[in-house]
Amino acid sequence: MDEIKKNVKIVLNIQDNLQDPVLDILIKNVRSLLLSKLRKVNKSIKEIPEELEYIIEEVTLRRFNRIGSEGMKSESVEGHKIDFYDLDKELDPYLDIIDDYAEDEEPKPKRGKVLFF
Repeated sequence: MDEIKKNVKIVLNIQDNLQDPVLDILIKNVRSLLLSKLRKVNKSIKEIPEELEYIIEEVTLRRFNRIGSEGMKSESVEGHKIDFYDLDKELDPYLDIIDDYAEDEEPKPKRGKVLFF
């Protein structure tokens, strides 16, 4: 989690520790959300694969930047408009990637013939 928080702070240009409690909560919540999505496609997953941790960073950044605008679908100020993802759709851009971790289906037994000569 420290590496994720470090990366998020770099992107947000946060150079102190004042936002750490907020970032810790956001990272924990996003991690739980991603893990639950992964477990829906593969029940054997216990931890988020390292190669998917960038998803936690990206969604945490979005959530942090949305602080103060929770519950809003869009915001428009002097011709500048921002549309927000619904919280339940935050992982939609990553669903194809998440689906790649789906459990392989059990191969179905093949029916064959036995010939006696």
